[in-house]
Amino acid sequence: MKSERIPVKSFSADNGFIGKMQKLVREEVLPYQYNILNDAIPGIEKSHAIENIRLAAEKLRGKDVKPDEFYGMVFQDSDVAKWIEAAAYALAAGEDPELEKAVDETIQLYGASQHEDGYVDSYFTVKCPDKMWTNICDAHELYCAGHMMEAAVAYYEVTGKRELLDIMSKSADCIYEQFMKKNTRAYPGHPEVELALMRLWRATGNEKYKELAKHFVDVRGQAPNYFVEEKKNRGWNVWDGTEELNTDYTQSTLPVREQKDAVGHAVRAVYLYTGMADVAKETQDETLLAACRNLWESITKRRMYITGGIGSTFMGEAFTVDYDLPNDTVYAETCASIGLMFFAKKMLENEHRGEYADVMERAFYNTVLAGMQLDGKRFFYVNPLEVVPGISGKAVTHRAVLPTRPQWYACACCPPNVARMVSSFGSYAYSENEDTFFIDLYAGGTVKTEKGITLTCETDFPHGGTAKYTIKGEAETTVAIRIPAWSEKSLLTVNGEVVDLNAVTKDGYAYITRAWKDGDTLALTMDMTPHVVYASAKIAADSGKVCVQRGALVYCAEEVDNGKVLPLYVKAGAEPKALDFEPETLGGIVPVEIAGCAQQDIDTLYSTKVPKFVEKTIRLIPYYTWANRGENQMRVWLPVK
Repeated sequence: MKSERIPVKSFSADNGFIGKMQKLVREEVLPYQYNILNDAIPGIEKSHAIENIRLAAEKLRGKDVKPDEFYGMVFQDSDVAKWIEAAAYALAAGEDPELEKAVDETIQLYGASQHEDGYVDSYFTVKCPDKMWTNICDAHELYCAGHMMEAAVAYYEVTGKRELLDIMSKSADCIYEQFMKKNTRAYPGHPEVELALMRLWRATGNEKYKELAKHFVDVRGQAPNYFVEEKKNRGWNVWDGTEELNTDYTQSTLPVREQKDAVGHAVRAVYLYTGMADVAKETQDETLLAACRNLWESITKRRMYITGGIGSTFMGEAFTVDYDLPNDTVYAETCASIGLMFFAKKMLENEHRGEYADVMERAFYNTVLAGMQLDGKRFFYVNPLEVVPGISGKAVTHRAVLPTRPQWYACACCPPNVARMVSSFGSYAYSENEDTFFIDLYAGGTVKTEKGITLTCETDFPHGGTAKYTIKGEAETTVAIRIPAWSEKSLLTVNGEVVDLNAVTKDGYAYITRAWKDGDTLALTMDMTPHVVYASAKIAADSGKVCVQRGALVYCAEEVDNGKVLPLYVKAGAEPKALDFEPETLGGIVPVEIAGCAQQDIDTLYSTKVPKFVEKTIRLIPYYTWANRGENQMRVWLPVK
């Protein structure tokens, strides 16, 4: 059963956790990031992203701009694009003249950096205009264009303003000429533009953009490998040029329909899979959809962390092999979990099965939210499940795993990505087709449907387990609400009357068809009992260990609550207990306690003596809140004794 996500303007988060998070992004995160992009905050990693675009515009106007005036990564433009997209979604919540003015000025500047033929990229315009389109593997021209296309569509859908949409339509026309008529064997080194072209096609109705997206999907991985040939012939490199081309990293080892295992750079992988799933949906390509299902199984059944993190190693920011899920040298990039949400949503739009929304929820409430500090001013790129200060971020094997969030990064892809995901949450929470309105995730606020009714949700999720929807308007239609797999005992009522879930549930959704009337209520009560979770015996890193999950939230132990966490053991057979909601702790949480013990340290490195243990109650907090109280040890998986 296919569906479409709702427009971001259809949802208003006016209460609850999501409302609070979107308010934080709107009032704190976006102004803060805008200042960083403009290099207006001293003492923080320099961005120069907007200045790069200004330099490109000045060069096109005839000013003598030196190549070394460009600063940053080859993909620096994409930071600006993601910020614009996040700002667009924030504007859907209400007028903000100052924010809108900042976006408009940035768009005008970006437009001034566009060449006559539609090409637009500050790195090549400033640094090496003679090398445009000569390094498709590494140079990120298509990646940057894709992100700005997404920003253009978002800003147009929210404000009705076409300037950026027209700029990026012209850019897409330029890309079409280059890759459909000239260099027809090439495809993006970093997938992204595929999914963006599909969005641009929906916004403009221009069939060329869908055609180009499909083309990029179809030619990827065909023999002989384009990237291998390109590297032999291009004569220059973005990076140092000494590394051997890794076709897994570039997602080009096999044609996409032959791929079965998620490999290589995790963000590239899930961005590609999102584009594949969208093309499959819109072209009714069952072979392509079958490949997407195989890749989904590979990730979620064998290569995903309990937190919804993906990518096990900093070597290539990549997937490795099945069940290789180390906790302390993990990568689990924030962008990768956001990309997993993209992929999950597109699979959900192809076939409405609860497992896709379950994973989307797991990724968002654990890894994605952990990627941003509670005040919105610091960010994680890497999301470990175990941290030991002095080793994490210090030892060469752990150099990517930091014990606290930095304020910014030289490669700052994750911070604006978190902002746009939080701001666009409504589009992931709900979807719709001709027959049914789907509630995929639970978010307090009001959502307008195409069925003639409006639903207002009151919920205490994710810390509580109730979600009540009040109907405004009248219509005979179907509302389908997801029953999460983690809830062992769910209760659904319509106007206070209990619904037999066995009779109405299919693929994780309860379908309620009726003549809805003004004031009707649909209420879901989920089982929020905390549970001990055991990993597969195939995961060596978690052998003999357990973790705790309550609802969608995975929990962890921090040193600030427990003393050193490395010596902690969970008592065999112990059941976790949820404490009362603590509104003043870490932005408001429900802590969990579980019986355990702590091993007493010894004076030598090793000993034949049996160690002593002291009984201890272990306090656990939601994983997304860790590292908000200074540098300290943290563990998700704890050994059992």
